[in-house]
Amino acid sequence: MQPETHLILASNSPRRQELLLQAGYRFEVRPPPVDDQTESEAPSPGVYAEGLAYLKAASVIEANRITEGLVLGADTIVVLGDRIIGKPADEADARRILSELSGAEQQVITGVALVDAASGRRWLDHDVTVLRMRRMAAEEIDAYVASGEAMGKAGAYAIQETGDRYVEWMRGSLTNVVGLPMELLARMLMIAGYEPGVFHG
Repeated sequence: MQPETHLILASNSPRRQELLLQAGYRFEVRPPPVDDQTESEAPSPGVYAEGLAYLKAASVIEANRITEGLVLGADTIVVLGDRIIGKPADEADARRILSELSGAEQQVITGVALVDAASGRRWLDHDVTVLRMRRMAAEEIDAYVASGEAMGKAGAYAIQETGDRYVEWMRGSLTNVVGLPMELLARMLMIAGYEPGVFHG
């Protein structure tokens, strides 16, 4: 891979953009044309999240006719028991999701995909963070949903905003819960041959 490889983020998530900026990466943003998922069943949540991440990266390459650069796709899901939970469809759905997650141990999984637009080579992986939410009163759930913070987030909460006050404990990467596991990403970028210090563009 050439040293001047561009990094392209296939996401319009401000949280993922902020994490990349804080880590010192330079990149351009190309939102994916594919729709976000809500809930689904899958035998392997990690592989499911990786597939969604790859779908986003591949759709950006196709829609924008990108012929060079390293395209980064990511998708975060929450797993409760054997069910995969994505983003809430509306406020009523957000209240339902939060009621189910209240007092429960859950997994937050982010699938990460890197695709070399020139060669089509891809690297897929995922990270898992386990956390437990404290029990939330119905009034707390209503107030949280009314604040707007629940919308657009997997599991209907944002740990990087005020949702952290509902988390009793967490084991694993915090940035994974925010939406992009930076430790894993750094390892994947190294394997892919990306050198942020020599980025041009």
